[in-house]
Amino acid sequence: MQEATVKVQGMSCRSCIRKIEGALDSIGAAGRVNFEQGTVHVQFDEANLQLADIKAAIRNKGYDVVA
Repeated sequence: MQEATVKVQGMSCRSCIRKIEGALDSIGAAGRVNFEQGTVHVQFDEANLQLADIKAAIRNKGYDVVA
């Protein structure tokens, strides 16, 4: 299991948390949003997903991934 933390801009409410965590769940990753720090900690199976897939899922929901 691979873990990563990415910086996300554009989160402004609890609905944002649900959207991001739901998007990650739909591609087979487990994400936990830290709203105060503007980060998402993600766990994923590197055999099935790459970090680029994680970032793309977040971007597809309308958020900017910084790192």
